[in-house]
Amino acid sequence: MSDTYTNITPGNRFRKALEDNAPLQIVGAINAYTAVMAEKIGHKCLYLSGGGVANASYGIPDLGMTSLNDVLEDVRRVGSATSLPLLVDIDTGWGGAFNIAKTIKNVISSGAAAAHIEDQVAQKRCGHRPNKECVSKEEMCDRIKAAADAKVDSSFFLMARTDAFATEGLNSAIERAQSYVEAGADGIFAEAVTEQSHYEAFREAVDVPILANMTEFGKTPLYNRDDLGRWGVDMVLYPLSAFRVMNKAAENLYRVLLAEGDQSRLVEEMQTREELYDYLDYHSYEQKLDDLFSKEDGS
Repeated sequence: MSDTYTNITPGNRFRKALEDNAPLQIVGAINAYTAVMAEKIGHKCLYLSGGGVANASYGIPDLGMTSLNDVLEDVRRVGSATSLPLLVDIDTGWGGAFNIAKTIKNVISSGAAAAHIEDQVAQKRCGHRPNKECVSKEEMCDRIKAAADAKVDSSFFLMARTDAFATEGLNSAIERAQSYVEAGADGIFAEAVTEQSHYEAFREAVDVPILANMTEFGKTPLYNRDDLGRWGVDMVLYPLSAFRVMNKAAENLYRVLLAEGDQSRLVEEMQTREELYDYLDYHSYEQKLDDLFSKEDGS
């Protein structure tokens, strides 16, 4: 770790990963086990999606219905299973200045390394859906100031997400981004932009890291990491990619069971018991039990 990040906090692990990877791929972890897999496969940073919490943990749409405590529960679960830095979606912060301050403090104390707060109205929508609405630039700057002031750990990485491109156009979104950086944002999440020139315009306009959201079935084409890096993007987010693959596989299994009466045809597509055990380091736990019981038997 470089001298800049000798204090090994979650925030500094995030900043170091950002420094060492150009750009940094940030993969969505829908639960603790997928976080374990992502880390062992070699990824360097994880993401907890607000939409993922709503969809996967509570079975509801991503329409601002989950609470801070709902998200914190998944932050703790994912964080306890991995050493990777975790970026957390905190939507609009769950209220006014005091609520936002509480959100930041609680997210930090739960082990997160970074968070992004957005400029949609409180009754928010998915960033790739129609009819979303943004608060004024001034109100969003107040959100960022409240969040930045509440950082009990200065290494915690605070990102501002702007949804203004889809509703106000590129120039307005860039003006907002510049104001958000002045208000205390450490990075910019430019949501639902569509072209190379857009990313390059954000890169030229701000001197903080910028994030590209490569979510499937949305407004943004699924650009390659290397192309995005050449365009000035510092972080590439895949918020629900694993979740969508998992969902399609589960849907197929449920249909096959009803139609065919057993799962035999799909066994070759499944993760084996031994592969599961390898990711969980199961055998070391089992060996520990054997050692403990053998000691008891011999006493």
